Amino acid sequence: MKSMPSDLEIAQQSEMLHIEKIAAQMGVGDDDFELYGKYKAKLSLDVIKKMQTRPLGKYIVVTAITPTPLGEGKTVTTIGLSMGLARIGKKVVTAIRQPSLGPVFGIKGGAAGGGYSQVLPMEDFNLHFTGDVHAVGASHNLLSAFVDNHVYHGNKLNIDPYSILWPRVLDISDRSLRHVITGLGGRLDGNPRESSFMITVASEVMAILALAKDYQDLRQRLGKIVVGFTKDKKTVTADDLHCAGSMAALLKDAVKPNLIQTREHTPCLVHAGPFANIAHGNSSVIADLIGIRCGDFLVTESGFGADCGAEKFMNVKCRVSGLKPDAVVMVASIRALKMHGGAGNVVAGKPLPEEIIAENIPALEKGCENLIKHIENMNLFGVPVVVALNNFSADTQKEIDTVEKISRNAGACGFAVSNVWAEGGEGGKELAREVAEASGRTSKFEFLYELSMPLADKIETIATRIYGASGVEYSQAAKDKMKIYRDLGFENMPVCMAKTHLSISHDPKLKGRPSNFVLPIKDINVSAGAGFIYPLCGEMRTMPGLPSTPAGNGIDINENGVISGLF
Repeated sequence: MKSMPSDLEIAQQSEMLHIEKIAAQMGVGDDDFELYGKYKAKLSLDVIKKMQTRPLGKYIVVTAITPTPLGEGKTVTTIGLSMGLARIGKKVVTAIRQPSLGPVFGIKGGAAGGGYSQVLPMEDFNLHFTGDVHAVGASHNLLSAFVDNHVYHGNKLNIDPYSILWPRVLDISDRSLRHVITGLGGRLDGNPRESSFMITVASEVMAILALAKDYQDLRQRLGKIVVGFTKDKKTVTADDLHCAGSMAALLKDAVKPNLIQTREHTPCLVHAGPFANIAHGNSSVIADLIGIRCGDFLVTESGFGADCGAEKFMNVKCRVSGLKPDAVVMVASIRALKMHGGAGNVVAGKPLPEEIIAENIPALEKGCENLIKHIENMNLFGVPVVVALNNFSADTQKEIDTVEKISRNAGACGFAVSNVWAEGGEGGKELAREVAEASGRTSKFEFLYELSMPLADKIETIATRIYGASGVEYSQAAKDKMKIYRDLGFENMPVCMAKTHLSISHDPKLKGRPSNFVLPIKDINVSAGAGFIYPLCGEMRTMPGLPSTPAGNGIDINENGVISGLF
């Protein structure tokens, strides 16, 4: 059997079209994009207005079961579905997030897809790309500097130093920066205080970039960022510090979505990269407002499992964009479902245990409880669900038939085996047909909760209906914050839960479909600029650490500038 080339080898051997030809597929004129070399471009925001008279395409969101540390192929499926739709004669645009350098050099690697289902240029996409993440980091850290500078120069706003919420950011996983003390060295080096770093993609600025509709909206949202409180409990914002204008200026180009291509030369919009376990975990509203009018289908993806990114896609992103999804694609893999059924332990970088590779129907049926819950959750929003089973060579026909039967009994209107990793668009045609059929049904989309509900009721609705919790337990700090936010007029915002992505619950050890647990809310914070409240469920880290053997160990460059080891 011929061995499969690496993802990087496939990408480097692939032919790319000039990005002008990709823009032409979308009906974007020469005056509406800026070239970043031959194979990348940024689209003007004027495109949104120019396309207002065009009809809306079908809006497809790709999500997944609760992932294992290996990931279940959600981005691979998103890209492969898009190419499959093109193979059956549909005009399609893909919209995905830009990866963080933390996972690229850590455990997960890049996020360009894999095998024969990738976006190109793969190396640029996974590394600096067009500089958007750096612009977000600069904008965020500028505000951090303004906060400390204001306190140093007399503190006219009467900021309580112990209330400062705004950390610094870095787009590299570095556990040593989780908790730091700034201002050491003497009077000229600032005022000492405890602070922290978070990874750049977890910044509220990144969440704002993904939710803003235009320059004016971006500027207003940045101005509303709450950095802390005065000693008499009033909010201190970026506008109060006269910093938001400069922050917006740093994001002038970053707010424009990036255009690249799939391996089969269909358009792909790449814009923003908020994490789904901390922020809303979806690519930008701007990209969707453009892509939805450029084809028959816009295929996008939400981060992590359906309890994370897809729930936030529905309740947060769709409220902002005004767009309604026509179908949900639920990605699953037999090996992950077996793990959720108690078979083996999946560890990134290590071979899969035999009990996961071998046919194991009892473990598979038990693990499918996770899939069932995610299907039920998406059906709560009234959107048709298609299950995409990401195929691996060890999968048996009996296992595939088992997952299909369970999926359909749980409420999925479609099911397809996806072979896009090995076959590209050709391996996604069956899935494409299922999605096209599902999206033709009448979507009865509705939000899970009304914004007018009390904050505690919104939290408990998500906890009980999406996670399956029996109830919610609030710390005293969380109770105090709820009162503060109610008094400040923040209560009518959507809720963006911050929790682990490795379980439907708050506890990463609870696999499958957890039940009879109480969801602990340790604290509640506000992202007033992004426009949501985010409760912290259990223990959450906003700065990852590197593993003992980081992916970056294998990345290099030769004398000709050719990169190796990237995946």
